[in-house]
Amino acid sequence: MQEPEAQKTVKEVIEALKERREALGWSQRALAEEAGVDPKTISLIEREMRSPTLFTLLLLAGALDCPLWKILSEAEKSLNHKA
Repeated sequence: MQEPEAQKTVKEVIEALKERREALGWSQRALAEEAGVDPKTISLIEREMRSPTLFTLLLLAGALDCPLWKILSEAEKSLNHKA
């Protein structure tokens, strides 16, 4: 995978997480509290100013009660539809 493709994938993963958060009606702060991360981390990730680590992705997916593989699958489907 080339860097531009990787960046697009990260962007779609972030979007999938954000959509799940919003579907639950949660604020960034609520997700941060549930996941045990700093609220600023959520803000930076959603504004694409920071790429989430695998550890952070696992924490966020767990807080959203959604396996990480499912979030990655949603991101991949979105990428395929845009291609």
